Amino acid sequence: MSVHPVSSFSATVATLRRAGCVFAEDEASLLHEAAASPDQLAALVEDRVAGLPLEHVLGWAEFCGRRFAVDAGVFVPRRRTEFLVAQAAALAPERAVVVDLCCGSGALGVALATEASTGLGPVDLHACDVEPAAVRCARRNIGRLGQVYEGDLFDPLPAGLRGRVDVLLANVPYVPTADVELLPAEARVHEPRVALDGGGDGLDVMRRVAAEAPGWLAPRGSLLVEASERQRDAAVGVLRGAGLVPRVVVCEELYATVVIGTRPAGHVKL
Repeated sequence: MSVHPVSSFSATVATLRRAGCVFAEDEASLLHEAAASPDQLAALVEDRVAGLPLEHVLGWAEFCGRRFAVDAGVFVPRRRTEFLVAQAAALAPERAVVVDLCCGSGALGVALATEASTGLGPVDLHACDVEPAAVRCARRNIGRLGQVYEGDLFDPLPAGLRGRVDVLLANVPYVPTADVELLPAEARVHEPRVALDGGGDGLDVMRRVAAEAPGWLAPRGSLLVEASERQRDAAVGVLRGAGLVPRVVVCEELYATVVIGTRPAGHVKL
C-alpha cells in the first residue's frame, strides 16, 4: 500500500467518520491505496461521503479472498454468501457443470469454479443475469472461465444443459417488498431493485427457480439458495414442493442461512 502523509490520512478518516462510516480507518486506507493523485483521492472520498457503496467507489469487492470488479449499479457480493460457495464446493463432483443464476458480478461462479477445480478438475461454468450492467461486469470477471448470458433466470441458458447441472447457485433476491425501504441507503439507492426485492414474502423468485430447477439438475445435482432465518421453513417447503430433497445449513458467524435442494437420482421433471 502506498504511504501517505499522516495529516492527509487523518483528514480522510475524520471526513469518513463524520459521514457515518463505521470502519473509517479501513476505508481510508483503501481509498488512499486506490488514488493516484490528491485530486483523485478527493473525488473518491466525495463519492463515498455522498453514500456510494465503498465497493462501487473502489470498483471492486473482496469475495472469497479475491478482488472482483463491481461496476456502478451492480449488486455487491456479501461476505455471508461465501458460506454458500463453501457449501457448493463441498457438493461439486469431478468436472462439475455449474450454473450461477442471478449472477451479478459473477463472483460466486468464479469463486466456486476456482475452489472446486483445484481438486476436481475443470468446471464447466455458466452464468446469467437479467441486468445488462451485471452481465457486462460478470463477463469481465469470468473471462475464459465460462459463459455469461443475459436474460431472465433459465431463459437464456443453452438447452443442452437441461438435466446436466451438478451445482445450481441461485443467489436470488429474498427481501420482502415491504422491507426494501428499510435497507441501508447503500443497497436501496445504489443497487438494482431487481437484485433485492423478492416479492411479498421475499420468496417469489425462489419459487420460480425451484419450479424449473429439477428439469435442469443432473441426478443428485443440487440447488443452493440463501434465505433469512425467519424464511428458512418456508424456503424448505418451496424446495420440497418442487420435488427436491431439502436441507438447511447455517453459519452463525456470518449470519448465513443456506437452503439446499437435491434432485433425487432418477427423478426427472421436464
